[in-house]
Amino acid sequence: MSENRDGSFGWFLFGFLLGGLVGAAIALAYAPEKGEQVRERLREKGIELQGRAQQTVGQVRERLTELGRQAQVQIGQVREQVLQATRPSVEEAQAKEEARPAPRRGRRARRAAPSEEGETA
Repeated sequence: MSENRDGSFGWFLFGFLLGGLVGAAIALAYAPEKGEQVRERLREKGIELQGRAQQTVGQVRERLTELGRQAQVQIGQVREQVLQATRPSVEEAQAKEEARPAPRRGRRARRAAPSEEGETA
C-alpha cells in the first residue's frame, strides 16, 4: 500500500471501521431473530470492532512514532551537512571582520577625528 504523508490513510481506516460497524448493525437489525439475540450479537460485534479499532490505532501510533524518529535523524543529518558546507564561508567572513579596524562611534569619535580641512573639531 502506498504511503500518504497527510494522514488520510488513518481517516480512511477509521471510516472503513465505522462503515463496518454501521453495516453490521443494520444487517443484524434486519436478521430474522428475536430482539434479545440481536442485541447480544450487536454487543459482541461492537466489542470485536472496538478491539480491531484499538489495534489499528496502536499500529498507526507506532508507525507515526517511527516516522518521527526517522525525520529527526534526517533533520540532524541535513543540519550537519549544511553546517559543514557553510563553515568555510562563515570562518572566512569572521576572519575578514576581525581584520577590519573597528569604527569610532559617538561624540568623542567625532571630536577626535580630523575634519576635512585637517583640523580637529
